[in-house]
Amino acid sequence: MKIAIAHIPIEGLSLREEIDPKELDIDTDIIKLCSPVSVEAEITRITNSITAKLALSGVMLLCCSRCLNEFKLNFEKNIGLNFALDKDDLVLDLLLEIRDQIILDYPIKPLCSTGCRGLCPKCGANLNEGECGCC
Repeated sequence: MKIAIAHIPIEGLSLREEIDPKELDIDTDIIKLCSPVSVEAEITRITNSITAKLALSGVMLLCCSRCLNEFKLNFEKNIGLNFALDKDDLVLDLLLEIRDQIILDYPIKPLCSTGCRGLCPKCGANLNEGECGCC
């Protein structure tokens, strides 16, 4: 999401954009974005600074750390960012800031549900689907 600084009016600027997950390049082995990230932005400029209020939303595909099943998780995040400007700055690129904010919200240990029973340590059966009989 790039914004031409000279095009920010005195009253501010409202933008809405969808960012392709491939542009963000933040997929891991256990977390993937499975929808575009929706960004609503309110941009204001006061002399040498820009304030950006962003509302991010999308859908992640995660792998449960207990049972290894995949599940989807909707995420929403509101953030406020401030940028100091130099006279040489022509464009404000928010893509890296958006990427960093999404990564900061990645769950450390994703769970498909709080009551997930995981896998049997002996046979590897998913205990959410019933008892395995070996324990």
